[in-house]
Amino acid sequence: MFRLSAFRDPLQNWLRDNPRAIFPDPFYQCVLRWLDEDLPDLSVSRERNRLQWGIPVPSDPTQTIYVWVDALVNYLSVVGYPESHGAWWPAVHHVVGKDILKFHALYWPALLLAAGLEPPERILVHSHWTVRGQKMSKSLGNVVDPSVCMGQYGVDGFRYFLLRQGVPERDCDYYDEKVVKLVNSELADALGGLLNRSTAPSINPSNTYPCFSEPCFPKVLDSREARDTGRACAEDYRLVAAVASLPVQVDSYFEGFQIYRALECIAQCVRQTNGFFQRHRPWKLDRRDAVEQLWLDTILHVTLECLRVYGTLLQPVVPHMADKLLSRLAVRPGERRLSGLTFLARYDGKSCPFEGRQLGPDTGILFHRLGKLETMKKRKQEAQVPDKQLL
Repeated sequence: MFRLSAFRDPLQNWLRDNPRAIFPDPFYQCVLRWLDEDLPDLSVSRERNRLQWGIPVPSDPTQTIYVWVDALVNYLSVVGYPESHGAWWPAVHHVVGKDILKFHALYWPALLLAAGLEPPERILVHSHWTVRGQKMSKSLGNVVDPSVCMGQYGVDGFRYFLLRQGVPERDCDYYDEKVVKLVNSELADALGGLLNRSTAPSINPSNTYPCFSEPCFPKVLDSREARDTGRACAEDYRLVAAVASLPVQVDSYFEGFQIYRALECIAQCVRQTNGFFQRHRPWKLDRRDAVEQLWLDTILHVTLECLRVYGTLLQPVVPHMADKLLSRLAVRPGERRLSGLTFLARYDGKSCPFEGRQLGPDTGILFHRLGKLETMKKRKQEAQVPDKQLL
């Protein structure tokens, strides 16, 4: 028996000294409640007749090692315990499902403390996906096959949906119509449409990263000052402020395991940028007029700068699509890092390395709209392999 009961106080002290050790907070509070309840000692073995495939206890062939004890110890052995684990431990982050929280947040830290080791730095807990309000079940036949979904929506499309809709602290509901609606709206239409319109030959015949005009879009400390200055309006200044603060905001949400909030912020800024583009209708401006040409270039410059920021921030979520977007904007591999990401440098009176640069080749539509659901369901059925073919 492992005397789990003897580690109630050490575990409580660990959690109270490290309130973000288990995240999100509802799961942290759940573990604290468990520690206030009865904490029975843990048997590290099971009878062999109950679990024949377990690892035998060396001194007693009638017993096998409790599978969770063996499984949890692998976290240490895989990083070289006891010789070389120090390079990794305890600065590790476990990512676990809510149904195995007790094993990772009570049993495992207690075992580590008993061995004189620190618990992992952080345990990130996620909830489950339901299907139309029901738990996935083989008997119900509602299990979602990720391989089939990637074939239907593309790897980037499916990743985006899961990360955009997945909320760690509560279960999320899945159904195909929701995927189609979200991905078409935010990737194909809002982001893809914006890139297509702002780089179209009819509006940017030189295929370059246009220049920014300070007189058209002068820097102001308060957006209300912009009413009688330049061509930009108060809403344009709100867009600039929102996008300028976006990298720090997204980075914070990523670090906090709240990726859905980061993507929500990006999507909101994409909508604002589309509003900016539509509001000023650059396709209506007369290029033969030098003043109008300056304003047209400025509109395009601001739009491409916004797109560059979005492409950079979306790289961990939709890597293939982000690469396509950044390549179209002629952003080189060494210019795609989050660290040092600057937005609209010319607005602050600094030089912009992209200004005047030839854009990358047009590789077509950024993200193809998903077709009718009936067609996709047919493809899904065709992609499924009968059980007998798996034998």
